[in-house]
Amino acid sequence: MAGVGKLLKQAQKMQKQMEAVQAELSNTILEVSSGGGAINVKINGQGEFQAFKIDPEFLKEDAEFVEETLLAAVQEAATKAKETSEEAMGAVTGGMGGFPGLM
Repeated sequence: MAGVGKLLKQAQKMQKQMEAVQAELSNTILEVSSGGGAINVKINGQGEFQAFKIDPEFLKEDAEFVEETLLAAVQEAATKAKETSEEAMGAVTGGMGGFPGLM
C-alpha cells in the first residue's frame, strides 16, 4: 500500500502545480495583430479575450474584408492561447497527459 500513498501524494503535488500554472496562464496576456496592425486582439493564456482594438480607418474598408480579417485575428489568438496552455500544462504533466479525472 505504500506505493498507492506515494502515487496519491504525487497526484496531489501535480494538482497543486496545475493550479499554479492555471493562475499564471490567467495573468499571461498574448497579443495578436492582423491586417497589418489594423486589428489587435489580447487574450490570456486560458483563452479568455481581454481586448480588441480596431483602427478606425480600417473600418472604412469593405465590410466582408473587415469581417474576414477580424475572424482571422480571433482564430489566431485562440490558437495561440491553446498552444500556450498546452505547453504550460505539458511541462507540469511531463507530457503524459495527466491522470484521468485530474485534467
